[in-house]
Amino acid sequence: MMLRVRSRDGLERVSVDNPQHTTVSQLKALIQTQLRIPFQNQTISTNQNLLLAKTHDDISRFTDMANPNTPLSALNLSHGSIVYLTYDGERTVAGPTFHPAGSFGRKMTMDDLIAKQMKVTRQENPHSELVSFDRDCANAFQHYVNDTLAFAVKRGGFMYGTVSEEGKVEVDFIYEPPQQGTEANLVFFRDPDEEKSVEAIAMGLGMRRVGFIFTQTVSQDKKDYTLSNREVLQASEFHAESGLKEWVTAMVKLEVNEDGGADVHFEAFQMSDMCIRLFKEGWFETEIEEGHDPKLSKMKKDVVVGVKDTREVDNDFFLVVVKIFDHQGPLSSSFPIENRNTPVTLKALKNHLDRAKSLPFVKRISDFHLMLLLARFLDVAADIPALAECVHTESPIPEGYQLLIESMANAS
Repeated sequence: MMLRVRSRDGLERVSVDNPQHTTVSQLKALIQTQLRIPFQNQTISTNQNLLLAKTHDDISRFTDMANPNTPLSALNLSHGSIVYLTYDGERTVAGPTFHPAGSFGRKMTMDDLIAKQMKVTRQENPHSELVSFDRDCANAFQHYVNDTLAFAVKRGGFMYGTVSEEGKVEVDFIYEPPQQGTEANLVFFRDPDEEKSVEAIAMGLGMRRVGFIFTQTVSQDKKDYTLSNREVLQASEFHAESGLKEWVTAMVKLEVNEDGGADVHFEAFQMSDMCIRLFKEGWFETEIEEGHDPKLSKMKKDVVVGVKDTREVDNDFFLVVVKIFDHQGPLSSSFPIENRNTPVTLKALKNHLDRAKSLPFVKRISDFHLMLLLARFLDVAADIPALAECVHTESPIPEGYQLLIESMANAS
């Protein structure tokens, strides 16, 4: 008798010489001999859902072939029947003993086999336990996109803050790079010199880049997707670039409330591990044609979703929801923000310092956007990290720096 064995490696055959008297245990021994998968690493079942099981707990629920003494005849297995197999560890597929077949018996290529292992399933748990937004920085971002841009064009930024050992992400400021937003597209014109200044400030503050935030426009609200395929690509690119497993993608949009008015709504996600792997390995089609359904991401090769081979994946499969909280962080966000409609000048510095006269000088400059303006005039390698560290530790600003900053403000 010949049994077909389907695993993550495709479809293979096992020959059984004496099927009437062969037990589950003996079948496992044959799989070990013929397919080179160790006996103790195997779990087999007649239920195809075994291949969708992700954890050992899930796998342990498939018990129809758990008893080693059960004869195959009692399981209604006959010539050509399929047994489903999952196993721990890796294996090297030996050429001569391996005869995989796809639909209509065609031979599978190496690409087919790789695709069989690219199973796109939902990731249940994010690496970031939660994301908490500083109220002032979140408000400064949403206030601009709501009041000035009216959610008509897209806007985005990089979120900076801290990540705790438990995976709690705190966002304390948002840097908005030079950019161009339209109804459906957001393009960053990244400035390496400006980003170097941002990183110097973050380092002095004991912070790092922790995520990407962007808006959806009111025209997108009529579409039936959480994130569009373009948004998935952009979010994946920034996540992959960061190398941070707790990296958070936040989306801001208008939602109609019960009274017919509109509320600004924040949502947070992580792109799944599989999504980032597919992106890094170049599986995504990055050229998106007009008319392509925005809720589906196109792949260059087949992947497995459920039990189906496909090149189109619903974007929701790539999203892992992250809980949102808020907090009052150490920085203010009242200074004019970079790369918006109105250029930021030293006049803004003077106005800001005058408004905050009653506060200690360190508090008067405790604003990321103000420090980014200072970085245009001061040494990014020495002065800026030193000032940011004073802000971080709430230490008095050295008198020389204070005089320098005040003279810059007065020169405006």
